[in-house]
Amino acid sequence: MSPGGAGPGYASGMLGVRIFLLMAAGYLMSYGLRAINATIAPELSAELGLSNASLGTLTSAYFVGFAAMQIPVGIWLDRFGPRRVNASLMVIAGIGCLMLAAADSLQTLWFARMITGVGFAAGLMSAYAMFRLWFEPGVQTRLAAWILMCGTIGVLIATMPVRWALPLIGWRGIFVACGFVLILIGVAIWFGLPKQREPDGQSRQSFLSALAGYRHIVGSPFFWRMVIASGMMQGAFIALQTLWLGPWLVQVLGYTPDRAAQSLFFFNGTLLLAYLFNGWLAPLLGTSLAMTIRTVAIAMPISFGLLGLIAGAPATAGLWAWMLLAGVNTVFTPVQARVGLAFPARMSGRALTAFNLVVFIGVVVVQSVLGVVIDWLIASGHAAIDAFRLSLGLVVALQVLAWVVFLGWRSADRPAEGLAA
Repeated sequence: MSPGGAGPGYASGMLGVRIFLLMAAGYLMSYGLRAINATIAPELSAELGLSNASLGTLTSAYFVGFAAMQIPVGIWLDRFGPRRVNASLMVIAGIGCLMLAAADSLQTLWFARMITGVGFAAGLMSAYAMFRLWFEPGVQTRLAAWILMCGTIGVLIATMPVRWALPLIGWRGIFVACGFVLILIGVAIWFGLPKQREPDGQSRQSFLSALAGYRHIVGSPFFWRMVIASGMMQGAFIALQTLWLGPWLVQVLGYTPDRAAQSLFFFNGTLLLAYLFNGWLAPLLGTSLAMTIRTVAIAMPISFGLLGLIAGAPATAGLWAWMLLAGVNTVFTPVQARVGLAFPARMSGRALTAFNLVVFIGVVVVQSVLGVVIDWLIASGHAAIDAFRLSLGLVVALQVLAWVVFLGWRSADRPAEGLAA
């Protein structure tokens, strides 16, 4: 965990453990609550009479709040530091969960879930920022892989354990428990993490001046080449993982809700193991631009090929194709780090949050549009199974288009030219 005696001023021993565990606790809750609707969808739909379109819109509300906060979060992390930003937002996420527990309509559920997304907007980026402050460069890749593993553990908890808890406390009780846990995590981060290296919050640069710095990022062809690829691949994958895989297992493969939750557990367990493998592999591959581009170019057709198989022959593909898809999609996670490295250090936080923003816009679009398209196809006379398959085929077509753009945009290989470090 810690760099030991690798350099002066680095966190070691229990301080290093405490920093990692507190930041990881917040991200674990973030990822678990991001995906929980895939498990509780039958109960939500039954109690509130939600259609597929309503369920997609409700689940995407998390990502609306999350995406809307990425630009200010990038600026706040630079100005106030990860401890204060993440602690404050974790409390807001806790309040959002308590609001979810009390909601009695689609509108109030949507607003409460959006507030929860706002509260989790800094979960991963604040962890990365904290690691840069307190750990040596040589362990950054490994720490990043470990915290992604912790997020996947959160998704695992949101599957079978949540199904087991539903008969005991219901979905509202689950959100109450999560709300209080998040408030406690926020308090622990605020008082339990070191303050010595964080900014004083008195930056002379105005918010508008800091906002203008995004112009250099969004004006980079390299940024758009990478984010279109990852936005379409990761955005679609997260949309499926955090909602539509659950209904697919029930409505297309005919699983019971309990069996679907068990399958989600195995699916996300595969994801966890793949992150563990990537944590070992990434330092060996290095962070060169050429290697990143080559890896993405190879992984994209494997990923959308698997998704095409799932859409075209769901019974043949079964669960194993989904598990392979989970493993392949972890390849796209280092792309974000590569984009951050492509820009000067003074802009890396904004580059990372701009990348996050586009990816999660992709999540919102895919998650919402899939529900609308499924309901439209069913209303047009298609069977539910065919509606799900055709909708997934649309996602595959968009991913193929993103791959063609990625391969053809070779002029965007040189990032951040002309920017001083």
